[in-house]
Amino acid sequence: MRVVTEFMPHVATAAIGIWVGAGARHENAQEHGLSHLLEHMAFKGTHTRDARTIAEVIEAVGGDLNAETGVEHTSYTVRLMGADVPLGIEILADILINSRFDEVELEREKNVILQEIGAVEDTPDDLATDLFLEAAFKGHALGRSILGTPESVTGFSRQAIVDYLARNYRAPHMVLSAVGAVDHDDVVAHAKRLLSGFSAEPPPAPASAVYSGGETLLKRDLEQTHLLLGYRGLPFLDDAVYAMQVFANLLGGGMSSRLFQEVREKRGLAYSVDAFHWGFADTGLFGMAAGTAPEDVDELVPVLLNCLQEAALNVTEAEVNRARAQLKVSHVSALEAPMARADQLARQLLSLDRVLPLEEVIAKLDAITLKDVRFVGSTLMKTEPTFVAIGPASGLLKQPDVLARVNQG
Repeated sequence: MRVVTEFMPHVATAAIGIWVGAGARHENAQEHGLSHLLEHMAFKGTHTRDARTIAEVIEAVGGDLNAETGVEHTSYTVRLMGADVPLGIEILADILINSRFDEVELEREKNVILQEIGAVEDTPDDLATDLFLEAAFKGHALGRSILGTPESVTGFSRQAIVDYLARNYRAPHMVLSAVGAVDHDDVVAHAKRLLSGFSAEPPPAPASAVYSGGETLLKRDLEQTHLLLGYRGLPFLDDAVYAMQVFANLLGGGMSSRLFQEVREKRGLAYSVDAFHWGFADTGLFGMAAGTAPEDVDELVPVLLNCLQEAALNVTEAEVNRARAQLKVSHVSALEAPMARADQLARQLLSLDRVLPLEEVIAKLDAITLKDVRFVGSTLMKTEPTFVAIGPASGLLKQPDVLARVNQG
């Protein structure tokens, strides 16, 4: 297990976490939602502490515990005062090595996750995101929701959790990251004492992702229709991924972006509209998202397509410079908050096998040319589209030629 720390002299607190290079895409078909269930169960009692004691021990020193399951990573984090770093590492080690996965707690937590799944069903933009990934990566773990389904979650056994943990939580794909009022040698010493129980064998690699694209139109009795339109993107290791991030930002990343100005300011078609790019280990996904009145769907979709096409053809040097500046501030901001920085360091180690110096990131952004940005933009619509709409029947594209336009790019 690698240990990475960064001392911040102006900070009195510490952000500590263990990041695991395993998430939803590392599940087999029978394990859909198991990564997330494991994250929940880690807080439900160990051989030395019950769930309440775990919470009380951390909160007694003013700290807080948290965890997050993603597509390719899972994190377990604690934030507390610098003097309590040893306690934080001890608790993290305890929940990851000594969890009991008690059957009674397991059944209770399954019900909690069922409520979480229900909450997504009641939140159209969250549901649209899940459907967007499902349509983009049909039949692959990348396209399955992180939470699982009611059927998969209720069917999990204690042994399934133990097996998944043993297969995927292995030292070569785990990072202990600590930032703030921390001392590197002390953190390493505590890690050696408490975290040496994980297998040194690398975990199995997940199946390669295959982008397919597709469409999902879901009728719901809502005030708005929620839209997502996208195309295959780039893996985070691709040399052009920085240019893609700049393109997504200038298209829909701020108030000066093309989508914001055209969709909201000029036409008043949406309150919120944005563009994004998600880079994964071996693929990526580019998208545009907006919510609009059902009667405006057939006007909005062509506007999204036109903005994308025109940006790829006519983006200016000034737009590239603005987007680049926004990305720089976003990246540097993460250096100033201990937890965000701890997350950044861990993900870089898991994904790149090294920490990226700020100077290198800035240099990569500064090296992007207008030609680079236009090129990545022009490649997007050469792939199959992914289109998702959730809303009233009258707002799921009344005009067949609009959907045809989506499929033609």
